[in-house]
Amino acid sequence: MINIASIALKSGMEIGEDVFNYKNELLVPAGTIIEDNHIKKIVRHCVMSVVVKEAIDYATTRFEKVRLSEGFKKFDAVYSEYLLYYKELMVDFVTKGIPFQIDHLMDIYRAIIPYAQSGELLLDYLYHQLPSEDNMTHAHCLNSALIAGVFAKWLNLSQEDTDILIKCGFFYDIGKLKLPDELIWKSEKLTDLEFAQIKTHTLAGFDLLKDLDLNPHIINATLMHHERCDGSGYPSGLRCDKIDRFAKYIAIIDTYEAMTSSRMYRQSYHPFQIIAGFEKAGFIIYEEAILRPILSHIAAYQVGNDVRLSDGRVAEVVLINQRCLSRPLLRSPEGLIDLSTEPQLQIEAIY
Repeated sequence: MINIASIALKSGMEIGEDVFNYKNELLVPAGTIIEDNHIKKIVRHCVMSVVVKEAIDYATTRFEKVRLSEGFKKFDAVYSEYLLYYKELMVDFVTKGIPFQIDHLMDIYRAIIPYAQSGELLLDYLYHQLPSEDNMTHAHCLNSALIAGVFAKWLNLSQEDTDILIKCGFFYDIGKLKLPDELIWKSEKLTDLEFAQIKTHTLAGFDLLKDLDLNPHIINATLMHHERCDGSGYPSGLRCDKIDRFAKYIAIIDTYEAMTSSRMYRQSYHPFQIIAGFEKAGFIIYEEAILRPILSHIAAYQVGNDVRLSDGRVAEVVLINQRCLSRPLLRSPEGLIDLSTEPQLQIEAIY
C-alpha cells in the first residue's frame, strides 16, 4: 500500500486504510473502491493524504509479489543493463577476438550486488528473472557469477577464493557461445550426436581461455565443470580427487542455476524441488562437504513460507528436516504435517 496526496486520488483506486477526519469520524472505510463522491468528501474534510492499495497488494502468488516489489524492479533495471554489457563483452571476445579487462566483469558484479540486501534475496530475485531467449546463455553465466558470490559466503571462502569463484562463474560456459542457440536450448530430447556436440563446449571454452592471463582455477573450472566425483562426468571422466575444487563449486552452481531457470519445455523448479533433485543424485557425484551447507541455507530460507501440497492443502514451513532437507515439517489449519513420513505428498508451489 502507498500513502498518496488526496488531490492525486482517482476513481477506481481502492482505499487501503480507513479514512478519518480531524474529529476521528470515519469518512471512507478500507476496501472502498473510490468514486468521485468519495474524493470530494475527502477533500472537503481537508484530509491531506490517503492510503491506497497498489498492484502488489492484489498479488496472490510469490512470483507476482516478488516481481511487483519495488526492490525487484530496481534490481531488474540494473541487472538488465549490465546483462547487455556483459553480453557485448563476451560476443566481441568470442566472435571478434576483442580482448577485455577481467576487472570489467568484477565491475558488473559489484554494480548489481548492492540491489539485493542479502544473498538469499539475490537468489530470490534471480529466480524470478525472465531473460529473453536471445540472452539466455549470457544470463545463465551472469547469474552463475552472482550465485557464486552467495555460495562462497555460505562456504566461508576467503575473499581471494570468492573473487576467483565469481570469475569462474563469468567464464565457465563461454564455450557454449561457439554452439548454435537452437542446439543449446532445444526443447526436445537431444540425439546422441547432438549431446556429443553439446559436450564439446568444455573443450571449446578451454581453448578460448588457455592462452589468457587467468588464474588456473578459472581455466580448470571451464574444462572440468561437468566432471563428477563418481567418474560419470565429461570430458575426461575424472574422479573427485582429480577435479579442481573450483570446478566442483561451479558444477553445483551450474546445476542449481539451470534448475532455477525457466525453459520452453518446463517451468523453473521451486527450492524444495531443487533440493530434492540434489538429494536424489546423492553426495556421490557432488562433494558432500560443499553441497550440504548450500542446500541447508536454501532450505532454511523457506521457513515461514506457505506451500501448496499435491492434495490441495496450503501449509506453512515451520521446521527443516536435517536428514531430508526437501521434506520439511509443515503447519496447516488441521495440524502438523511431517513430509518425511508422508512420501505420497509433494510440495507443488511456494507462496
